[in-house]
Amino acid sequence: ADWARLPGTWRGNVQGERIGAGVTVLFFRGEKVGDGPGLHVHPYDELFIVRTGRARFTVGEETFEAEAGDIVFGPAGLPHKFENLGPGPLETTDIHQSPRWIQADLDEG
Repeated sequence: ADWARLPGTWRGNVQGERIGAGVTVLFFRGEKVGDGPGLHVHPYDELFIVRTGRARFTVGEETFEAEAGDIVFGPAGLPHKFENLGPGPLETTDIHQSPRWIQADLDEG
């Protein structure tokens, strides 16, 4: 419940099915360079809003940098990941086009 009330706690999620909404929203905060989710995939589209910091995104075969204010699109079924490039924390708001968070983690080897 404190994910957005206290400084430095922008982590957590709100699954839409709990509140009758068609989307799930995740809040990510990574303090260290390299922090971020590993390669994974969802059966629905996802939007990433970079709130603070800089990130390296991989979406399918494309790898690119994004920074505060950028919005990144992750199409359904396309593997993706991101990581904090620093300096400082990375915060993203990730909008999953589904009332439930469904994720399959992938082997990066």
